[in-house]
Amino acid sequence: MSGTSDTLQDATARRGGGVLEARLIGVDRDAFARDVWAREPLLTRAASDFADVFSAAAVDELVSRRGLRTPFLRVAKNGATLPEGSFTSPGGVGATIADQLDDTKLWRAFEDGATLVLQALQRTWEPVADLVSALSAELGHPVQANAYVTPPQNRGFDHHYDVHDVFVLQVSGTKRWIIHEPVRTDPLRDEPWTDRRPEVAEAAEGGARLDAVLGPGDVLYLPRGWLHAAEAQGEVSIHLTLGVHAWTRHALAEQLLRAALEELRDDPWMRGSLPLGTEGPDGELAFVRERLAEALATADPAPLFHRARRGQARPAPLGPLAQLAAVQRLAPGAAVRLRGALGARLTGARLATRVGWLDFSEGELPSVRRLLDGGVHTAGDLGLALVERLLRAGVLVPVAS
Repeated sequence: MSGTSDTLQDATARRGGGVLEARLIGVDRDAFARDVWAREPLLTRAASDFADVFSAAAVDELVSRRGLRTPFLRVAKNGATLPEGSFTSPGGVGATIADQLDDTKLWRAFEDGATLVLQALQRTWEPVADLVSALSAELGHPVQANAYVTPPQNRGFDHHYDVHDVFVLQVSGTKRWIIHEPVRTDPLRDEPWTDRRPEVAEAAEGGARLDAVLGPGDVLYLPRGWLHAAEAQGEVSIHLTLGVHAWTRHALAEQLLRAALEELRDDPWMRGSLPLGTEGPDGELAFVRERLAEALATADPAPLFHRARRGQARPAPLGPLAQLAAVQRLAPGAAVRLRGALGARLTGARLATRVGWLDFSEGELPSVRRLLDGGVHTAGDLGLALVERLLRAGVLVPVAS
């Protein structure tokens, strides 16, 4: 799946932010990749101070001042998710949308023991977005973030497993985590724990693989499929869950099959109808298998794979007013850089990104390649016409002096 010799990737996407080893794990990256990733849980004590990423004040601001709507928040109690109408209401004059969060209802539910789940924080809280973007680039897999805010001595969900890996970052308070081994190893995304409720319940009655209380700064890594349940201790617990939606070999096989089928669309024999009066595939199956095997041997899944990866995340925020000002005031000394989290790949003369693709002339390609180093450049060095085009496309962003 590595790119061909004429493929160049955004350097920031390749190197990431180094947050895995610096903030999340107590072993070096190579040891984590070899011994832990997708294999075993890992508990790291005092991994980092996450006050710069999230806090109780952030929870209060998001709930009371940001005008959030569902599904950016769920509320759970005693293993069940509460109906949305129990914590939402219209926003009043000028904002009569019915599913905005109601901070009074949320307070009453929280005081009564409910857990608040702030979802997709990479879209609503900038420090979390920065952490998620860096981790996703470093791991090579999409990452999303939720926050779980649990009152003392309460739990939000029963024993269950996730179909993605997680890093649990304890922000404040303490929470007891009980971990059991999987009932389904490496579950795929269409194999939720609810399909195996009896097995999960039975396994949860057995001996735990890990039973630990996480305090502020502790991090727990769990591969997908590992059973877990958590309960706040003597104070309010806030933790972040970074969900890593790992690409699997099964997903790669799906991309390969799609690429092969796309090639077979232009095969006249494959486009033909089955014989009149056919009662089943047996008469044609051997020939179809042969043609499909030939197509699989030569199909290239990389374009579909990279297109799917780009579609699983969003680029860094872009301010339309700042962007317009950059276009209108463009001068040779103007500083610009590649927009963050763009997933940019230059193959031949085409640059594919999360905001579309662009083709370039041979004369423009050296400047485009320079942009992919992730550094700051001046418009005069790159070419004013090229920079204006890329600013208008949302590929470049201005850098404040």
